[in-house]
Parts: sequence; C-alpha cells; structure tokens
Amino acid sequence: MASSTALLAVILRLLIIFICTGWVSVWLLKPTQIWTTKWKHAEDSANNTIFGYYGLNFAVNSFPIIAIAILGLLFLDLKAGYQRRSAKSPSNVFSNPVVVNSMVGILSSIEILVAFFFMAFLVWTYYARISNDFKKLMADKSLKLNIWQLKYLRVATRFGLLAEASMALLLLPILRGLAVFRIIGIQFEASVRYHTWLGTAMILFATIHGASTLLVWGMSHHIQHEIWEWQKTGRVYLAGEIALVVGLVIWVTSLPQIRRRKFEIFYYTHHLYAVFLVFFLFHAGDKHFYMVFPGIFLFSLDKLLRVIQSSPKTCMVSARIFPCKAVELILPKDPMLKYNPTSVIILKIPTISHLQWHSFSIISSSKADDHIMSLIIKCEGWWTNSLYDLINAELDKGADKRKGIPVAIEGPYGPASVDFLRYDTLLLVAGGSGITPFLSILAEVDSATSKSRFPSRIQLVYVIKKAQDFCLLHSISHMLLNQSTEYIHLNLKLFVTQETQAGMGIRELLNKFHKIRTLQVNSLCSNYAAYGPESPTWMAVIAGFCSIIFFIFVICFNHIIIPSGKHSKLSKEKTPSWIVDLLLIAAFVLALSCSTLMAIFLRWRRLKKGIPSISHREIKPIDPSSEEFRNALEEHEVHFGGRPNFKDIFGKFQNGSRGSNIGVLVCGPESMKESVASACQQEFECFKFGAKGTEPCFTFHALNFTL
Repeated sequence: MASSTALLAVILRLLIIFICTGWVSVWLLKPTQIWTTKWKHAEDSANNTIFGYYGLNFAVNSFPIIAIAILGLLFLDLKAGYQRRSAKSPSNVFSNPVVVNSMVGILSSIEILVAFFFMAFLVWTYYARISNDFKKLMADKSLKLNIWQLKYLRVATRFGLLAEASMALLLLPILRGLAVFRIIGIQFEASVRYHTWLGTAMILFATIHGASTLLVWGMSHHIQHEIWEWQKTGRVYLAGEIALVVGLVIWVTSLPQIRRRKFEIFYYTHHLYAVFLVFFLFHAGDKHFYMVFPGIFLFSLDKLLRVIQSSPKTCMVSARIFPCKAVELILPKDPMLKYNPTSVIILKIPTISHLQWHSFSIISSSKADDHIMSLIIKCEGWWTNSLYDLINAELDKGADKRKGIPVAIEGPYGPASVDFLRYDTLLLVAGGSGITPFLSILAEVDSATSKSRFPSRIQLVYVIKKAQDFCLLHSISHMLLNQSTEYIHLNLKLFVTQETQAGMGIRELLNKFHKIRTLQVNSLCSNYAAYGPESPTWMAVIAGFCSIIFFIFVICFNHIIIPSGKHSKLSKEKTPSWIVDLLLIAAFVLALSCSTLMAIFLRWRRLKKGIPSISHREIKPIDPSSEEFRNALEEHEVHFGGRPNFKDIFGKFQNGSRGSNIGVLVCGPESMKESVASACQQEFECFKFGAKGTEPCFTFHALNFTL
C-alpha cells in the first residue's frame, strides 16, 4: 500500500512538472510570430466547436495553473502519508543563503536562479514584441505623431505586457489553503515577500505604461479627448486610468512606513484589489485577462473557503497574562485536527474589530494536546493592547461573571514537512516575539517518546531587550530544568540587550518572572471547537468543481449572447467589449456561488455540536531554588548589555557537532536574520570542502513571525 501511494505521488509530481513546463512554454512562445499565426488558426477552428474562442482561451491560458493547484493538493495529501526520514537534508545547497543584503533580504541560490529566469523572460517578451512592432510601424494620421513619437507610444504600450506578466503571478504567493507554493515547500508567511516584489514590479511597469501613453497623447493634443473615452471595442482607456490610480493607492499604503504605523489604512485600502481587477479587465479585455485569471480564480476560491472555515466562531477556554505584557490564549480544537510545529493560525476577535485578522504562531503540539491549542501574543500595537485590556477586564470580574471571548479562526497553516525536526542537532536563534514558533518545536520534542525522530541536542539562542521578556519561555521552563525528557539536551544562551544586571542568572530570572495570572472561563460562548481547513483532497475537489462550472457558464453565456460560427466576427464587432467582460464576471460569480454551496455542505458535515471536555498538560510547578536544579541551571548562560556574536556561537557550536547535520533556524527582526545568515554563510563556505563525515553540515532556515 505504501509503495503504491509513493508511486502515485511520483506520477502526480511528474504530471505537475509537465503541465508547468507547458504553461511556461506558452508564455515564452506568445511574443513570437509563429505563435500568433498558429493561435489565430486555433481560434478560427475553435469558433466552429461548442467550446468556442472563450473555451479555448480558458483551457490554454488559465486552466494549467488551476490544474497544478489541484494536482498539488492531491500530491501533498499523499506525501503526508509516506514521508521518510533522510539522514541529511539534500536541499541545504538551495536553502543556505547566497546573498545577504538589507535591501533584498536573504536569498538562496534557487531564489536567485528563479529571479534571473523571470527577468530574462521579461526582457525576451519585451524585445520580441517591440522589435516586431517597429518592423510594422505605420504613421497614425489620427494622432498626428512623427516617427519617434510613434515608436515611443509602442514602447509605452509594451510595458503594459510586463505589468500583465507580473500580475499573472501576483496572487499566487499569498494563497493559504490552495497554495501552489506549498508544493515546493514554501509557506504563505515565507512567500509574502514574493507578492511584494511582484506587486512593486507590476506598479512600476504599469506606471511607465500609463504615464508614457498620457505623455504621447499630450504631445499630439489628444489628451482631453482620449483620457475620458470609454471605447465600445478595444482598449477602454478610462478603465485603465482608474485601475492605475487604484493600484498606486494600494502600493503606496502598503509601504513599510504606512503598513507598520497605520496598519488599518494598509488593511482597508488593500481590499481595493477587487476594483483594480474589474477595471483591469475592462481595460485589457478578456484576451489578456485569461492570462492573469488563474491567480484571481485561486485567490477568490481560497478566500471563500477561508470565510466558510472561520465560521462559526469559537471562544477561548482560558488565558494567561505574563509580566512582560504578553497574553497566552488557550483555544479548543477538534482532537482530529493535527498540525506541524511552526504552524500559524489567523485570528479575528469581533469584540475588538469585525474586520481585522492577525496571524500568530501556535506554541503547543497537537501530539501532546488533543483538545486545545495555545498561542502567545506580545502586546505591541492597538489590536494586541486591546486584547490585553479585554482579558484584564475579565480578570477583574468575579469568577461567576466571567464570559468567554468569541474568536474566529483560520488555519492552522503549517509547513509542508517537519524535516527540520529530524536534524541531528538544532541551533535555534530567536529575537523577542520570534520565540513563539520555536516553542511549538520544543513542545513537539518534549512529547517525544524516543530520540529516533528528533535531534538529540538543541541550542537555543534567545535575544530580548528587557529581562522581563524571559517569561515568554514559561511553557518550556521545565525543559530548562531537564525535567522534560531523557532523550533531549536543551541548552539556553540568553542575551538581554538593553539592561545590565550583574549576578543575575537563570535561577534569578525564574524566581522573578515565573508568576502569571490565569483567566478561567466558566461559560462558553460557542458550542464549536476549531476544526481547521478541509483536507487537501476535498479542497482539490472543490477547485475542480468550480473550474468546471465556470467553464460551462462562460461557454453558455457567450454562445447565447455572441453566437459562434460563421457570423462570429460580425457579432463581435457589433457587441461592445465590456459586454463580454461582464459575461466573464457573471460566469465567475455563479461558479463561486455553486462552490460556496458545496463548501458549506462539506463544512456542515464536519461540524460537531458540543466542545469536548478540555484536558491538556498543565505545566508542573517548579522551584528554581531547590538544590536538585542547581547543576541544570548552571548549564545555561545569561548575558546582559550586548548582542550575541553569531560567528563565535557558530564556531563553538560546530566544535561539539562534528559530523552532525545541523539545522539553523532563525526567527526575529530582519537585521538578526541577516546576521545569522552571514555567519551561517561563512561557516558553510569554510566547511563545504571539509572531509566527509567529520565537518558539520549547516542548513539555514528563516521563519517569519510578522507579515
């Protein structure tokens, strides 16, 4: 059975590669004259069939990426059942940093390679299009342009195609449930930066396209006429101008200076993407829209599934408040819901905001706790401070008057594999709130019954500004005292950067900051626990169903409104292009509506009335002053008044890890990630030519705790 499952997974992988190669080939061939001639012939032939011109465009330009997403979900479901352990990770060459720069961040060799090919594709597309345009250049009597002005107009027009190419990939990195990037092991929180890069490129190309076109119109004294024109056929210029303005608003409000300080502005204006997409369709027409439609299709369906999954609401069963102004929420979950370490859930608390969703790392292990999942929230902004005040207000009430706080949950969304738990040795580097993903790793290790699957040595380097932030380690305090498991050796190096307190060690920190306040909720606000998203197989079924329904509707509508066949060309000339665009939107909305009914039915089948009795592992009370823990505490280090020297830490760490496969995981501020990446890069260069089996093998992984 296992061998047949593995064989099926291999077949799916090969099929995904084949379809992806075909889709890329279409993009490469589209600028050529050969493709233009063959495609026109294919369109003429398709007009005489039931599928028509519209069915052909969807099947060739849109469906390949949708098919990859469907097959990818089936592949991930199969892969989860036969994952095998490898002695050494074969992907360290591709995951280790090659470029470490404050402007572009940390780049691996595979990221550089993909970026190079994408830029080469853009150059090829532009060159092929513009060279062909210049060969066929003819004077435009209506605009009264001279030859160089006409050339500049063609240059401006072709920049729009580069924006279209960027837009075709724009929404793929931010998919969560239907994530295409998960097939290659890249998660939502790690791929958001690709969305940022593509969005910036799209806006740059679109701005050049729009501004240059307006400049040419101004030189020809046609700007007043053209700028307000809503053409019956062809390009609708006014729609393009509206799309460009909306895109610029979205881009400006997503800059770090606004996103970090005024998150609400960023969040609300980002929802203008719907307006942008509609007017892009009216401007570019359905031919070009089919090229970018796969991302829109998958994103809309993904959003729909997440809305259904996050309803009905549940509520927290208890909460803890730490001295460092952090909150731990304990939420009920279905015992069948399993997730991997470093997984995140996305929360909405209607009492605070009906619209805002925020992502947080889960700190508990689904293998150790069947009925609950926990997360720690550091209070650093308006939303998190409101949550802190809300829980404090409940604590001030009498025990019989405390009410549960309603919570809507999306996720969990986690890594495609847990290979980083299978290294011989782990070096975990965390800064501030970046400790939360590692708490789930340590909780998973803590629940292990043998060392066969997990690293035998873990070095945790934790960097904080204030000593009180040490209390975030509350859930692993028993592991620091070597009470957790006989198989794992955990060593802590703590760095407090903004305080100087001589003579204070782990014992004193535990004594000073181990006290917490706990809120127990007596009345439940909901009868539902968190069930998580649908299985990948069911999501694949829904995506396939939605694509088939859309295909049927778009063919039916266009056969009714614009009949195919002998008079198809005449019909298209008489029918305004925006009518065809509206038909495309209507078909898509109807397909989503049918998929909604299917998703609601599947969700209804999964829901179970009644939250089961909550039983989770309580952290045993500890006495750091007792003699039995003296030796254990002395193994840990506390440093005040400075930052860690990662080069020294790597040097000392590798001396005791000869021949080991070392996983280096870092989560924290970007500057910390870059410092660790630089140190890891140096060690990788030093030891990659070492004798096999004697030198450590470092594999770098960067995790995100903020988006």
